[in-house]
This record gives sequence, C-alpha cells and structure tokens, in this order.
Amino acid sequence: MANAYIATPGFKENGVSEVDGNWDCVVESPLGEQSFTFTITTAGDRFSGHAKGTLGSIDIPDGLVTGNQLAWSMPVPKPMPLTLRCKARVDGDTLEGEVSAGIFGTFPVRGTRVA
Repeated sequence: MANAYIATPGFKENGVSEVDGNWDCVVESPLGEQSFTFTITTAGDRFSGHAKGTLGSIDIPDGLVTGNQLAWSMPVPKPMPLTLRCKARVDGDTLEGEVSAGIFGTFPVRGTRVA
C-alpha cells in the first residue's frame, strides 16, 4: 500500500513546517529599525532558533508553533536588560507580528524568508 500524505495545517506536503527557515526581520522600535536574522527549526509544536542583529546574538530555545503562528521570548542585554515577548504569523515567505517590550510598549515586526 502506498503512503498517503495527509495535509496538516502549517505544514508543507513534504512534512516540513511552513515556518522553518532563515528570515531577515525588522522591528520598528523607539530606537529606530532594529534588523536581525532569525533562524527557525520546528519540532512538533515547538521551535528553537537564533536571532542575530544590531543588539547582539540570542538563542531561542523555547518557541511555540500553532499552525503558522509563532510565539517566543528573547532576552536582550542592551540598551538595558529586558525580555521581549514576541508573536508572529507566517504567510508564505512573509512574517508579521509584534514584539512586546513591557512598559516600553509593543512594536511591529516583519520579515522575509531568505532560505
């Protein structure tokens, strides 16, 4: 009997998550646009990743995936120590969402898949 592919929301036909990949992202913050590269690797309903940009390099060990929705935290050391709470939606090769910086507000994030 041949294997049949069953479509699962958030996954491509080859079983790879629609959110996996390398992304060029920008957060529109009060400090100006903050660019970073974002690598996402899913495992079930979780993802690990890495963000590297103007504010440094951060591992993301505890991201959550629900279909094409992402949620994760990023501790940033500067300009002052702070944990950013992030959520985004992936639509094809586009990522859009928001970054919450606690008392400093919430800012848009957008990205484009590069690989």
